[in-house]
Amino acid sequence: MNVLVVGSGGREHAICTSVKKSKRLGKLYCAPGNAGIAQIAECVPIGVMEFDRIAAFAKENAIDMVVVAPDDPLAAGLVDVLNDAGIRAFGPNKAAAILEGSKAFSKDLMKKYHIPTAEYENFDDAGKALSYLESCKMPIVLKADGLALGKGVLICNTLEEAKEGVREIMLDKKFGASGNRMVIEEFMTGREVSVLSFCDGKTIRIMTSAQDHKRAKDNDEGLNTGGMGTFSPSPFYTKEVDEICKKEIYQKTVDAMSAEGRPFKGVIFFGLMLTADGPKVLEYNARFGDPEAQVVLPRMKNDILDIFDACIDGELDQYELEFEDNAAVCVVLASDGYPVSYEKGFPIEGFENFEGKDDYYCFHAGTKIADGKIVTNGGRVLGITAKGTDLKEARAKAYEATEWISFGNKYMRHDIGKAIDEA
Repeated sequence: MNVLVVGSGGREHAICTSVKKSKRLGKLYCAPGNAGIAQIAECVPIGVMEFDRIAAFAKENAIDMVVVAPDDPLAAGLVDVLNDAGIRAFGPNKAAAILEGSKAFSKDLMKKYHIPTAEYENFDDAGKALSYLESCKMPIVLKADGLALGKGVLICNTLEEAKEGVREIMLDKKFGASGNRMVIEEFMTGREVSVLSFCDGKTIRIMTSAQDHKRAKDNDEGLNTGGMGTFSPSPFYTKEVDEICKKEIYQKTVDAMSAEGRPFKGVIFFGLMLTADGPKVLEYNARFGDPEAQVVLPRMKNDILDIFDACIDGELDQYELEFEDNAAVCVVLASDGYPVSYEKGFPIEGFENFEGKDDYYCFHAGTKIADGKIVTNGGRVLGITAKGTDLKEARAKAYEATEWISFGNKYMRHDIGKAIDEA
């Protein structure tokens, strides 16, 4: 079958790598892709929000399935456009993608269907939000309602910080129209865990757990980013936690979306906080996480196209997911200055070091080809991933592999997976 993957980052490179392994694959395309994806797929210069061009390309090139990976086209309804054109697409439609597209919607859903989460209030008036803060216990969490590239969350330690945060989100529009509404919620403490799942509208199958590192600098200092590295599985996601989540969170979320007339087909990403009162939902994403996909997919043994088909056709109950009994760690190589300002266009050297090494992956995020060379083209440049028999071995191998790559203004955190030592 011919497959088109929509997107251009490390997540899409990881998806393309998994699709490439399928015995069912004919031709693989990616729109728009990047320099790494171009080595395993034919990249086409179509943007992720150019819905009509994507649909036309799919028809002209006999595409059997379009995999919509990023949040923006999902929330804006690319799957609906493709389905209306008679094209099979993997990912939630617009009605279901609101699970990520509106934090206010997802919080209200959890409240209505008794899915454990932090206490909260929604606001579409800055004045009322500022007044409400006067009665809140600090620290407090502020969330822009809409999509904000994973950065629309502010943790405020003082009342003054919180008031300034409201002004940034709702008045200064730091995150654009995403801040027209906002959520103010209690600050939860505990271990964060990410759990990805496949859904077909009624059945849910859980992938292996992971843990992301969002802050730009070591020791979780610096600004929020799209993710500076991750590891899988999380040693804190125990069998006991899994049983509670299966009972109180996972299936209840799928059933809730179905009851709301928004059956979810695709990937639900559960951002969890393991609190003293049990696991609670921090957030939902309506797609593979980035960089979580880079440590979860390399460990998956199933043919990914079989699972994509099952999700689309409502036949996921016929499959069990299988994962390798090992671990993976991803360290993001970024441009120094990310996520604020940084230079691009530096040549990248060292890719040949990954050739023929089965346990090592170099997933491209922000790269492009210029004058015949692969150069940096974003804040997050590469995701260096390694597998090992356990997390400590995988971590050591991943950091070893970061030394194989060089480029101007290369930056990374040095403590990805440090929590492993505390498990």
